[in-house]
Amino acid sequence: MQKKIRFLYTFSLFLTFFFGFSQELPPIVRYSPSTYGAGNQNWMMSQDDNHFLFFANNEGLLEFNGSNWTLYPSPNETIIRSVKVIENKIYTGCYMEFGFWNRQTNGQLKYTSLSKTIKNKIQDDEQFWNIVNYDQWVIFQSLDRIYIYDTKTGKFNIIAPKNGVLKSFRANNSIYFHTINEGLFEIENGKSKLVSNDPILKFSKIVNVFSSDEGLLIQTQLSGFYKLINGSLSKFATEAESELAASSIYSSEFLSDGSYALGTVSNGVFILTKDGKIKYHLTQNRGLSNNTALSLFEDADKNLWIGLDNGINCINLQSPVKSFSDDTGSFGTVYTSLLHNGILYIGTNQGLFYKGYETSQEFKFIPGTKGQVWSLFEYENTIFCGHDSGTFLVENGSARNIFMQSGTWKFETIPNHPELLLQGNYYGLSILQKIDGQWIFRNKISGFDYSSKYFEINNAREIYVSHEYKGVFRLQLDALFQKMTTHFITYTSPKKGKNASLAKFNNVIYYACKDGIFKLDEATKQFKKDQFLSAVFENDEYTSGKLIIDNSNKLWLFSKSYIHYFSLSKLSSELKQNAIPIPASLTNSMLGYENITQLTNAIYLIGTTDGYYTININDLSFKNYSVSISKISSNKLNEKFSNRPISEEGEFHYDENNITFTYTVPEYNKYISAEYQYLLEGNQEQWSEWSAKPTINFKNLPPGDYTFKVRAKIANSAPENTVAYHFKILKPWYATNFAILIYLILLLVAAHFINKAYKNYYQKQREKLIEENNLLLEIKELENEQQLMKLRNEQLAQDFDAKNRELAVSTMSLIKKNELLALIKEDLKKNSDDSSKNIRSVITTINRNISEEDTWNVFKEAFDNADKDFLKKVKFAHPSLTPNDLRLCAYLRLNLSSKEIAPLLNISVRSVEIKRYRLRKKMDLSHEQGLVEYILSI
Repeated sequence: MQKKIRFLYTFSLFLTFFFGFSQELPPIVRYSPSTYGAGNQNWMMSQDDNHFLFFANNEGLLEFNGSNWTLYPSPNETIIRSVKVIENKIYTGCYMEFGFWNRQTNGQLKYTSLSKTIKNKIQDDEQFWNIVNYDQWVIFQSLDRIYIYDTKTGKFNIIAPKNGVLKSFRANNSIYFHTINEGLFEIENGKSKLVSNDPILKFSKIVNVFSSDEGLLIQTQLSGFYKLINGSLSKFATEAESELAASSIYSSEFLSDGSYALGTVSNGVFILTKDGKIKYHLTQNRGLSNNTALSLFEDADKNLWIGLDNGINCINLQSPVKSFSDDTGSFGTVYTSLLHNGILYIGTNQGLFYKGYETSQEFKFIPGTKGQVWSLFEYENTIFCGHDSGTFLVENGSARNIFMQSGTWKFETIPNHPELLLQGNYYGLSILQKIDGQWIFRNKISGFDYSSKYFEINNAREIYVSHEYKGVFRLQLDALFQKMTTHFITYTSPKKGKNASLAKFNNVIYYACKDGIFKLDEATKQFKKDQFLSAVFENDEYTSGKLIIDNSNKLWLFSKSYIHYFSLSKLSSELKQNAIPIPASLTNSMLGYENITQLTNAIYLIGTTDGYYTININDLSFKNYSVSISKISSNKLNEKFSNRPISEEGEFHYDENNITFTYTVPEYNKYISAEYQYLLEGNQEQWSEWSAKPTINFKNLPPGDYTFKVRAKIANSAPENTVAYHFKILKPWYATNFAILIYLILLLVAAHFINKAYKNYYQKQREKLIEENNLLLEIKELENEQQLMKLRNEQLAQDFDAKNRELAVSTMSLIKKNELLALIKEDLKKNSDDSSKNIRSVITTINRNISEEDTWNVFKEAFDNADKDFLKKVKFAHPSLTPNDLRLCAYLRLNLSSKEIAPLLNISVRSVEIKRYRLRKKMDLSHEQGLVEYILSI
């Protein structure tokens, strides 16, 4: 039996590989633990009325609002095993703890414990794995017991089965639970009631119980589905019996379209139709992050969420987009595709593949086509393949090379020449011709050897070629399409550009590059910029100038944020623009090699680097989602942000003027993203540009009243609502009205004191001026007195000089008198004898009149009157001086020479010189110092 199961499992994996290899799957959005910032495992999921999602995670309660993830750690730091949104509360269960979370005014959640009221009734090591609600009751289920909580009374009722509880369910407006070795039970009137003890239900683990028109549909872990009708259990066979038998089903979900999603332990997720047929089988090598699906949940937008053993995935089951991806690398990058007679051909960098369209067949490789397939072209029921190795004709799963001289880019028919085809090659252009029902290579256009990746025929013989590195060429061919009639023309405008291309739409040739989209003017043969089409490349939206025309005559372009297509209006000649909001970052297309093929009237195939995806443009309907502000935070400079209330008008301190708004649209489509536009009234006058960024920060807002508004759109849908938040940034205390009043009072007081101070100042200045004037008058008087004293001193000096002159004159008179008397005396002595009494008497009289002492006394008296205290000063300075020395000093003071001093002292001139020398010694004068100068300086 085990060998049989192992064989079935291996065989099913083999079949599933090829089935999955060729199956087109809905988009899968993958969120890794590093993305949402929490633990790897996610055990249960739920959603509130705002479409916010909640996950029971290993690290706590995880919230996702479409833009941001928020983790709330569990109350006792244990794994949260269950979560259920009931009305406005989020109930959770973890290890020996359960309760609910409430939304606070600041948008954050706060936990309230319910289990603490019955703490003594909770068993040791008990964990709560499931939460089910019914009317006013909330059921918390552990593996041992069921706790029924009455939200109105707050009371608990506990059901404790003998063999524990494997799982609890809600179906047919009833609550069921499964007990191993006992069967399936229903809770009725607060007590357990046996529903069925069929051996299959007793010994098989029940994963889920669904309602059906007839009764219950029971899904087991290993044995598949069973119907329970009126107590009778019967098998419900499905197409996936072998896969389910080899897989261990861990979780399941009944989907709104009647399908069943089954999560396995190691084989990904199966989605079965209501008839039991396999719709999708999703595994790790087909887009899932992990093969272990711990939980499944369908949200309000009919997306299927998978809580994995390592991450979270979201499957957009209702998306108009279906994708085919090849993780093995054997398929490669898709460059072109073609649907012909019910066969889908895909050309990649690995070669040419085909399979039946809308079948579960695997893609088959066409031998001989290994290498890059650049284009597929159908003409007269023949498929032409432009290949790196040349040109192939494709038929019945085989390919035949009819041109091997150069790689081939593309093909075009020649007007009025149905037997000819023009092909662009690596080295110029060449002609294919149909002869006797067979297409063969005819000739190369001589004179032109440039790569012709993009070219268009304007009329029978005028060719336009776009070269990425050379620009645009115009060629004129001869009637036989053998050569050019004149040398080709190279356009200087428009300029060459990376990923530029050329295409003919509505009989007009267009050229697209980074500078815009240009249209050929037939009259002037010049390219002119088409402003309407060029608008798609504004705001740095350019990624590639690839232009594609489909079978319905639509013009397709690719930009950074959108896929655009233009169609002719039925009521006018104007083009009608449509935009599909699928950004280039998600399409995963090769820039410059974007390709889109119309498979049916509404379904298009777009190639990517690892496969392709299809899109149904008729199903591209976008509902208007409501935008909401999820968080408002503010901070002071260099401090952490703090959350602020959202539901009420805000008031911020003046230094908390760095404010961040976070907003969201709870939309979870992989290829469709919301765009936001905001306006801060009081700070800006116009709405911002549309942006996918769900947050905005305003820094250093000045005090004032503001209104923040935000709105959102998805694709071309109009915003459904605009959210407004009014707030005020308070003025600093020193700028408030009260402070201004205080400032006014202080200003008046200051003005009063300043006025008083000025008065005092000017009074003091006046007094100071008067005082200064009086002082000036006094100074003037003093100056006058000083002048008078100066005059007096000058007069005294003059008097002194006069007296000195008088003294000198008198002294000279004495000298002359003494000299005269001395001469008379000598003459008398010579002319008389000793006996002459009269003569002796005369001589005696003469001696008495020329007495040296008498002469000195007279001179001294006169000298003291002229130069007071000189002799005293000299005597004080030089106490050792004798009277004769003082006399000599007096004579020297009068500036008398030695010759003039000698008669006054009655000595010779030689003796005077000796006296002067001795006087210098007594005064201790240096050799350089003059005696007279020293005496005059005293």
